[in-house]
Amino acid sequence: MPKKKLATIWLGGCSGCHMSLLDIDERILDVVKLADIVKSPVVDGKELPDVDIALVEGSITSDEHHREILHIRKKAKTLIAFGDCAVMTNVTGMRNYFNLEEVVNTSYLNAVSNDGQGEMPSHPCLLKLNDKVVPLQEVVKVDFVIPGCPPDADTIFYVLFEFLNDRLPDLSKAKKLKYG
Repeated sequence: MPKKKLATIWLGGCSGCHMSLLDIDERILDVVKLADIVKSPVVDGKELPDVDIALVEGSITSDEHHREILHIRKKAKTLIAFGDCAVMTNVTGMRNYFNLEEVVNTSYLNAVSNDGQGEMPSHPCLLKLNDKVVPLQEVVKVDFVIPGCPPDADTIFYVLFEFLNDRLPDLSKAKKLKYG
């Protein structure tokens, strides 16, 4: 059986889901027997090729994230919302309770850490924040969800291993299984 192509992507989040992915430890060897990891923020910044599975951490917070998730959906046979930010915005969505201009002003113009400079950053490569943070499924079709903040390593490994073996994971079984 040919190896599948796996990508992991990080949008608006804290990287905690990717840290939990790394916590699968030596079980990554079982993953790479079945899949080539062709893109991941943990190791590189390559362009996204066509993939069998895309694990997407984080929510849609900016114009760039919106464009990126549309591109990911086109390239991925299976798109997995990876963690609570991807599923329901979680911490990243807390800014939805405030006016965007107020949030930006508090972060840049009025922040104590700015040493009194109070200047708005304006570099062309900076993200343009959306008015509201939204979960992945509000923009694209999501095929599966791995909940948690962050999801635990056993659940991540179980879901990946099931998909890599062409089986649909049953999350009610994930906690009962012991690996290692």
